[in-house]
Amino acid sequence: MAQFSVNAQRFDPYKNFKFRVKWDGRYVAGISKVSALKRSTEVVEHREGGDPSTGRKSPGRTKFEALTLERGVTHDTEFEKWANKVWNFGSGLGAEVSLKDFRKDLIIELYNEAGQLAIAYKVFRAWVSEFQAQADLDANANAILIQSIKLENEGWERDFDVTEPAEPTFTEPS
Repeated sequence: MAQFSVNAQRFDPYKNFKFRVKWDGRYVAGISKVSALKRSTEVVEHREGGDPSTGRKSPGRTKFEALTLERGVTHDTEFEKWANKVWNFGSGLGAEVSLKDFRKDLIIELYNEAGQLAIAYKVFRAWVSEFQAQADLDANANAILIQSIKLENEGWERDFDVTEPAEPTFTEPS
């Protein structure tokens, strides 16, 4: 059965510049870039002895690519605190990894031009595999200092509880 849009007037696709990321029940400050959500499924080729000389293909294992989050460097330590749960240098033997809580679930929220929540994705059991505390320093540059984390994850799905918003309209004053 076909699913039709609640908002029959919307023709334009959503833009990629209005989004927020949430973990531990709160929004993370200053994230300026999130890499693509991507999954791929391996192809298993096989053939039966009585088949003609052609093979068959079926789905195999599915992999979910790592996400990279980038933001400007501030005094907020959320990226670093999470990265330290995977490897905390100098913490002593047996305390390098916080096995209890080094994984987190994330929510990536996408907003329309009016700032209304339009689409959301849930990312499951993510953990920091790379942490870049700061980008290259350059005395001749004119740019924001960026830090990033790379998040391995065990899958993601769209949150279908988030439905298409009824977009606002402006009326002419009488």
